[in-house]
Amino acid sequence: MGPLRAAAARGLRRGGGGGRGAAPAAREGSKGSAARGGRPAPPAALHLFGDPAEVEALRGSLLAWYDECKRDLPWRVLAVTEPDVNRRAYAVWVSEIMLQQTQVATVIDYYNRWMQKWPTLQALAEASLEEVNELWAGLGYYSRGKRLQEAARKVVSELAGQMPRTAEDLQKLLPGVGRYTAGAIASISYGQATGVVDGNVIRVLCRLRCIGADSSSPPVIDRLWAMANALVDRSRPGDFNQALMELGATVCTPKAPLCGECPVKQHCRARLRVEKELALASRKLLGKLPVVPDVEDCGVGGCPLCPPAAEPWDSSLGVTNFPRKAAKKQPRVEQTATCVLERRGRRGALEYLIVQRPSSGLLAGLWEFPSVPLAPGLQQEQQREVLVDHLQAWAGQPVAAGSLRFIGEVLRACERQRGEESGPATGSKRKRGAKPGAAGSTRPGTQLSLRTFLRAPNPP
Repeated sequence: MGPLRAAAARGLRRGGGGGRGAAPAAREGSKGSAARGGRPAPPAALHLFGDPAEVEALRGSLLAWYDECKRDLPWRVLAVTEPDVNRRAYAVWVSEIMLQQTQVATVIDYYNRWMQKWPTLQALAEASLEEVNELWAGLGYYSRGKRLQEAARKVVSELAGQMPRTAEDLQKLLPGVGRYTAGAIASISYGQATGVVDGNVIRVLCRLRCIGADSSSPPVIDRLWAMANALVDRSRPGDFNQALMELGATVCTPKAPLCGECPVKQHCRARLRVEKELALASRKLLGKLPVVPDVEDCGVGGCPLCPPAAEPWDSSLGVTNFPRKAAKKQPRVEQTATCVLERRGRRGALEYLIVQRPSSGLLAGLWEFPSVPLAPGLQQEQQREVLVDHLQAWAGQPVAAGSLRFIGEVLRACERQRGEESGPATGSKRKRGAKPGAAGSTRPGTQLSLRTFLRAPNPP
């Protein structure tokens, strides 16, 4: 075999993530503002569904809208046409795991390919992790696919191939199944009258009942779960839960809600407040005094569900005042060296060393070029020494320090390469009819071949 050659590039890794998924698990206790005696003030009627007639009316309106307007999605078809209860639950389960952190439009093709390849729990349990990761490629958050397969194997080996039949058992017995996913499977597949709370449901409920406290805090999450469980339709729990999520995904959207098209707008306290403010403004323009209070208010001091005093209602935002979220934490920044170790094989072809990541943590079990976390403040020569030690351990043979060639920081190298590909036309308008991603495109996300990426930078 030929001599080893190595190249290294530094990169930044940031923690964090987001998207659709299960809401945080409910925990006991409250950190809301305290009323007299040190006890949190109870939520006022503004934040509750206390009228049984209103609850029935809301259920009926929402389900009627869902029956007419629901999207045609493959997992919904299987949920109503598959007679085998285990297959039905499995089909719903796969969809819910894929939909965490990923948009519906992206999931559809992946879901269809998955169900075609592994139509049953037993088929998935017999697959290898490499096969699962290969099909999952592009969906991101690979641990979801890994946990899904682990849970399928557990159902086959420990539960005799029988899916748990309640939300409580689903959450307790299946790895990677949290409170939301368990509720979705149980209500859609088994008809259990249990609610669900995901990002879409949080948004809808917070607007319906003017809940302006931090929607990620345990006390608010507790209240939202209690509300979801009280609202869910007893005869059609799966359809009701899907309708509530569908409403948040297509009508009660984060930034541009279609309030005029909402089937439950008459029950929305946030919309009522907007309408009263508009009516008040109209009366003032006409010189007439209002005969009713400006807006409906909570009226309970220290209410744990009202917006904080420091962030009151903003009339310019309308219903998008809700939900409120805590300020995002600054992402964690880590610097690592990614090493490309190259050698000539027996037939002269280039070979590259790849290693498998640990079985837990970020990108668990995936294969990559060797990467080494870099301590802050290391000079380039010190980094070279650290890399040589690690590369020799990985390769099982000596690696000459002089063979290490520093390529640069990954992000900067990609930007440089895209700039070279775009040529002198950089900054000019794209020609009419040109396709995105065609030659010369500088759109983010351009993929480079290994050989192109490792090409030495042009001299200045």
